Amino acid sequence: MMVRADHLMRPTIVVLCSGQGTNLQAILRAIQTKRLRARVACVISDRADAYALARARQAKVPAHHIDPARFPDRASYERALIALCEQETVRLVCLAGFMRVLSPVFVTHFRNRILNIHPALLPAFPGAHAVRDALRWGVKVTGVTVHFVDEHVDHGPIVLQEAVPIRPGETESQLLTRIHQREHRLYPEAIRWVLAGHTKIVGRSVKKVS
Repeated sequence: MMVRADHLMRPTIVVLCSGQGTNLQAILRAIQTKRLRARVACVISDRADAYALARARQAKVPAHHIDPARFPDRASYERALIALCEQETVRLVCLAGFMRVLSPVFVTHFRNRILNIHPALLPAFPGAHAVRDALRWGVKVTGVTVHFVDEHVDHGPIVLQEAVPIRPGETESQLLTRIHQREHRLYPEAIRWVLAGHTKIVGRSVKKVS
């Protein structure tokens, strides 16, 4: 009973995914190994075939597919997301490969409580093809960014970043694999900082506080 009570008292997060859910798996693993004190209340996907839903069910986490095609517009879809998120007291919404741009309806409701992870050193290479774009530009270094979400794409205040040097002749797939390795370590760490109250947003900066 004490284990169950402790589980319920942990800060609650909701994870939004559209694809494989490898960052979701990293979050679940960090919780399991006690590197992250949190509870994933549920996982939500806009795609029925997202493997992230299977990962959630395997971890005995409620998994929901909310089909955007069932709603007349983006605002009504996002209100459905909000309603599901708020079935429990949600401390943080974590985007993990969620491939929909959130409107002010959702962002305003969860202001400064939404995190996203992006496979580049923002503000360089925003958008859906960051790894491909970095290789096409011929840059020598790319990386990973965890940031708060605002009304603009890949734009909010940055919590953590880590550089990933690009190796000569590296393919997009090879680089993405190495970036994912950094993501899986950095995202749980950023979530831990935010949930523990170790971050303070000052303008466009995120200050680490004790």
